[in-house]
Amino acid sequence: MELDILAFAAHPDDVELSCGGTIIKSIKKGYRVGVIDLTRGELGTRGTAEERKVEAARAADIMGLSVRENSGIPDGNIEVNNENQLKVIRLIRRYRPLIIFVPYWKCRHYDHAHCSQLVSEAAFYSGLVKIETGEPPFRPNRVIYYRCRSEFTPSFVVDITPYFQLKWEAIMAYRSQFSEGTDVPGVVDTSYFLEMVKSLSRYYGSLIGVEYGEPFCVKEALEVEDPVDFFRNISLERVFNAPGR
Repeated sequence: MELDILAFAAHPDDVELSCGGTIIKSIKKGYRVGVIDLTRGELGTRGTAEERKVEAARAADIMGLSVRENSGIPDGNIEVNNENQLKVIRLIRRYRPLIIFVPYWKCRHYDHAHCSQLVSEAAFYSGLVKIETGEPPFRPNRVIYYRCRSEFTPSFVVDITPYFQLKWEAIMAYRSQFSEGTDVPGVVDTSYFLEMVKSLSRYYGSLIGVEYGEPFCVKEALEVEDPVDFFRNISLERVFNAPGR
């Protein structure tokens, strides 16, 4: 199966929190989207690997994913080595995605930073003929970075307003992480964490004059073939009249 988007994450629930709205929006537009979780999240403060596997499948159904797989790399030990690169290269060559989503390369959580480096490098090496995996070489058109915890200046922001409720349902599918009434402390169950997710979505939405948005960045310059056509459908009035402007 060929995919339009293949999103990689260090742990189950990362993509839901970071770019779930864009994934849902893309699927609603008819694109085929898959998610690869590199680890099972077994080192997480709350929940077990088995619980998170069930929750990831539930979230996949909510989002409408075509594919969701887990690479089984040890949590807390996402090494950028030949073995793991070959795992990712095989996935890229199998699904031949037009674009790849990965975490932003700077992050306080080293699993996210290592996921970014591992997948970005594998996306390049996947196009080399002399790396043999049993599948023909293939290189995605673009690697696109989504925000986890570290801030960046977006290359673009996606309006996810109509899909924010579904994004939220996908997040809340991870009951082991976000349900109340547990005695196990953790960052994600602090009172501000989920409100922070909403607030960030509102903030990035405000940058483009909508209620909710998700930011992305790319390392390379983006080509615009026809600036007039590109900007024709962008409402400057909406942007300039956004709250706080």
